[in-house]
Amino acid sequence: MTTRLLCRWARLFPRCPQAVTASARLQTSTVHQTEPMCQMSLSWIRPSARHLCQGSELARMEETTLPYEQTQVVRLVEKASSPEEVLQLWAEHGGSASDAARCLVQLNLRVMEKGGEGILQDPRCESMLETVHSQVSSVWNGSLVGLLRALTMLGLPSDAPLLCSIQNEVLWRIRRLTYRHLAYLMDWVAFQRRRRYENEALTTALLKQLELRWTELCDSRTVSILMGRASLFTPSLMDKLEDKALELAESFSAEDIRKVAFALASQNRRAVPLLRALSYHLNQKPSSELKTPLLLDIAYVYGKLNFHQTQVLQRIAAELLPRLSELSSLDVTRCAKSLAFLKWLHLPMFEGFAQHYVSNSENYSTLQVCNLLISFAKLNFQLSKGEEFYQKVHKALEGPFQNLEPFLKTDVVWSLCVLNQANPYYISSVTKYDFLKKLTAGGIVDRTESYRLKLLHISAFAQLEPLGITIESPSVLLPAPQGKVEVSTPLQSSLHTALQSLTNSRTQALRTAVKTIYGWTIDGELMVDSENKPIDLENLKAPHLPGGGGRDALPAGARRIAFVAWEFPNFCLRSKDLLGRFAMQKRHLQLAGFIVVEVPYFEWLELKSDWQKVAYLKDKLGKAVAEDMAK
Repeated sequence: MTTRLLCRWARLFPRCPQAVTASARLQTSTVHQTEPMCQMSLSWIRPSARHLCQGSELARMEETTLPYEQTQVVRLVEKASSPEEVLQLWAEHGGSASDAARCLVQLNLRVMEKGGEGILQDPRCESMLETVHSQVSSVWNGSLVGLLRALTMLGLPSDAPLLCSIQNEVLWRIRRLTYRHLAYLMDWVAFQRRRRYENEALTTALLKQLELRWTELCDSRTVSILMGRASLFTPSLMDKLEDKALELAESFSAEDIRKVAFALASQNRRAVPLLRALSYHLNQKPSSELKTPLLLDIAYVYGKLNFHQTQVLQRIAAELLPRLSELSSLDVTRCAKSLAFLKWLHLPMFEGFAQHYVSNSENYSTLQVCNLLISFAKLNFQLSKGEEFYQKVHKALEGPFQNLEPFLKTDVVWSLCVLNQANPYYISSVTKYDFLKKLTAGGIVDRTESYRLKLLHISAFAQLEPLGITIESPSVLLPAPQGKVEVSTPLQSSLHTALQSLTNSRTQALRTAVKTIYGWTIDGELMVDSENKPIDLENLKAPHLPGGGGRDALPAGARRIAFVAWEFPNFCLRSKDLLGRFAMQKRHLQLAGFIVVEVPYFEWLELKSDWQKVAYLKDKLGKAVAEDMAK
């Protein structure tokens, strides 16, 4: 009972006015006390700084200098330049457990800078470890947390008695640690979890303290450290950390911005207000702070989270263009892939990527070449002078191509088709029966359907482009899934309604949502005569349909019309240029004998009434036919 009463008095005593007088009296009497006892007394008397009424002022109090002067050995060790010098200073001067803890922290820093094998077996290092172990309860809080990190980095086994003793001491003191100390401790716990060594009691108590005391968080560095360990936190704590990061974003350094953004990407948390704030402040940073790895990481984060910030992307391009020659092959492919995910085609950047490959092709792995091709194809990037580039690409793919994973091989061939660079060797390798079986063996339904369509596109390329090869359509070997209902977008539904009005609701003269043997879907199909009037198409031959259509040949002067609705996601970012997939669709439909009438979303949304939409379609149809006749 007495012990419990004394513990409660020790916690409450610093909050009363008498504490100041007692503290002064204690400082004047230190000459009559031993050093360990003095330090222990001060650690109890020091205010806990956790009054709720004082707000952020308390967090600043927690970071003030500890109420004791550095000893001579600590001052000397902080100026040491090598591990040997640290050990020698300790051997000459010695010190308390807190001094030994600080010396071990400095020793770890010097070992990381200069290197040092077997440092823990040195008798002088063992002396420091023994001093800490014998008086661990007298080590100050900050030194104790730093000591955990230092001993782990020096290679002390996780089950060593000293580490266990320090962890127990930290667990006892956890409510008296500052929030910054808790953040550093969280960093160490995350490192231990990766090594599969975890003190569950310490982790549970730590997470509880972080969540209960989140209002004490007041500096950007601690926010970036904690958000870097986001996988360990509950969603509610992550929400609070995001609020704090938004509040402190103005004080973030460029490196802090990178850490916070990377933490969001690792958790797939698309926090738009925070991302906007980070983007604004990143754009204000001078070029000297925007290192190349940081720019590549920001591009990756934006691509991963599908967050578009054109000003930051332009800044990234402006900073990276002069440094392209310094980038590695991994950096180039990583950046190209990130920009492709963002659908952002920056012509000078991609020309630079292509030139980098031409100049350093021997440094690119097969996987990197594949990723570069896929990125170019997604954005439909057509090189101005691509002969040398594609010669080196074909040469790099000659040997390893047949050993590629089936899905990657399909992506590469499909990308070459988009770029109009595929040849019979590539196409025949992905249209064989054995290869098709590999694609469907135990695959996910949606993924299998996506690759079935890609194989149909590749087959269409072989049939419609002048390659001189004959292959069996993959639709025979990979039939479309049954019972799958296609949902029309508002733009497609509105277009279907307008086309019905254009044909006066004659069902025989119009087909909507037409699935072709080429893997492409036509939103609306018409047949018009020489006067651009719709005619019935039910009994006419239709080689683009799986059944071949009717038996009658096309009348003289008749033309096939394909209406295609282009949605917002079909275009490059801030551009009216189609992405590679849809550019190939337009090209294939034209080669199949259609006159393609394009209906982009930015034109269609301006039409408010039904008669405007019908008039728009008539005008587009007349212009498309006139252009075809002029060829």
